Amino acid sequence: MSTGKEISNISHPISYSHNDSNNATIERYKLTIRNLFAWFGIKQVLKDINLNIKSHVATAIIGPSGCGKTTLIRCINRMHEMIPGAKAKGSVNLDGIDIYDKAVDPVTIKRRIGMVFQKPNPFPTMSIYDNVAAGLKLNGIRDKKLIDDIVRESLESAALWDEVKNELSKPGVGLSGGQQQRLCIARALAMQPEILLMDEPTSALDPIASSKIEELIHSLKKDLTIITVTHNMQQAARVSDYTAFIYLGELVEYGSTKQIFENPRNELTERYISGKFG
Repeated sequence: MSTGKEISNISHPISYSHNDSNNATIERYKLTIRNLFAWFGIKQVLKDINLNIKSHVATAIIGPSGCGKTTLIRCINRMHEMIPGAKAKGSVNLDGIDIYDKAVDPVTIKRRIGMVFQKPNPFPTMSIYDNVAAGLKLNGIRDKKLIDDIVRESLESAALWDEVKNELSKPGVGLSGGQQQRLCIARALAMQPEILLMDEPTSALDPIASSKIEELIHSLKKDLTIITVTHNMQQAARVSDYTAFIYLGELVEYGSTKQIFENPRNELTERYISGKFG
């Protein structure tokens, strides 16, 4: 989302030279994942994942439960390593910068790569307004007019403003499930991320609320790169430009959503999307 407001305190201070010819391929993509492995303790959950993701597209990650989908997106914004005993190895390059480089601040990465979880999780003691403004205030933003503008624009981008504009002081947890999820999306958008990760964002919602989230994914692509985990094959086909199929921690197939669903190259992919297992 582009709010048109410059948040000087929420900057991306790390700059790297991109003159090295080895970076030429990486720079063509918003996100480049190379030889990514991940573990929970001694249990390996991702095995040598390699993936290129372009800017301003929606990518769906599909696969049966327990295959590593959520772990993958948690590795993309360095949330995986926050779990005791969890670790990852490999490189995840954002605009040519390896987010696992020791010079990179994980907090900066989480600002640039936002996350929306499976279950709506508005802050229970905060109002609708304060839920959206929380990250801004935590990062030292004190300009009330700037915060007001960003809260409104974030709620507008999350297609929630018209429903809550007269109730901003009410608790966020008082909203319906679908509204709570859009509130969480607005909260993520307020930090002006470049990539938005969504972990099964509609799994707990009814069809009408799910449809609104799907519409949001389409509208947000003009400003963001979207990566969404879903178990719903029809949803993946509707919302994504590209689809990655993961099975037992391995990337089986990745390509345009049209190709994956109409002409999968791997028999395992065909069996999964046709419902023969999963």
